[in-house]
Amino acid sequence: MTELWNPQLAELLDATERAMHARLLAYHGRVHVGIDLGTAYTVLVVLDENCQPLAGTYRFAQVVRDGLVVDFIGAIDLLRELKQEVEARLGFELTHAATGFPPGVPRAEVRATANVLRAAGLECTNEIDEPSAANAVLQIQNGAVVDVGGGTTGVAVLREGQVIYTADEPTGGTQFSLVIAGALNVSFEQAEKLKTDATQQPRLFPLIEPVMEKVGTIVARHIARHAVHEIYLVGGTSMFPNMGQVIERVTGIKTIVPPKPLFITPLGIAMNDKIR
Repeated sequence: MTELWNPQLAELLDATERAMHARLLAYHGRVHVGIDLGTAYTVLVVLDENCQPLAGTYRFAQVVRDGLVVDFIGAIDLLRELKQEVEARLGFELTHAATGFPPGVPRAEVRATANVLRAAGLECTNEIDEPSAANAVLQIQNGAVVDVGGGTTGVAVLREGQVIYTADEPTGGTQFSLVIAGALNVSFEQAEKLKTDATQQPRLFPLIEPVMEKVGTIVARHIARHAVHEIYLVGGTSMFPNMGQVIERVTGIKTIVPPKPLFITPLGIAMNDKIR
């Protein structure tokens, strides 16, 4: 499996991570804002007018399940809190944002996600499917982008830079946590913490490897009819060690894990904020 990436993208993602902790900033230009309401993490990213990271924040919250908003009030309250936190650091109000959705989600649910933004005080300027958002950052011409989130695995096949096929199926990081909770007889919340603890991940890997293999099977099935020679993993679940190796073994296709995969889709969503 290949994990190397071009230096420009690595620096952009490093800058995005730094922006998550940025303090007072003297900036007075236009901004691009992206909101990724994920099953596990909700991420807010703010870019400057040149699409360079300014600020951001993220928080674990279960307000979305399998791409669908299941706690509308909770999602609004969470987004308001994240918005206020970032506004306090920036020194000005955020008024608009783009949002993303898994491929295949019914339009009614996409509208529900946009309504969360509006209820939190943000004009929703764009709604973009998550694989296309990821590719705004990755700039892949040919291959497959696989967004492994908390609840679903989204697959997009690209040809000459255009998405020609998308699919989305349940299975993601939440399933990792459920398996860990059951095997170790701990709560789901404890399992979530263990899953992200680097000291615990080696002993957890044998427990969740079958779930990774299921993700690989999902990917293999959806790309079978397309000439895909490279797979690019994004999404927070892709950060678990050996995830790329397992997907590559199951699919037989070179699998690349870019740095900071949690931030790639939110960053691409922000790039697609159609500010007026």
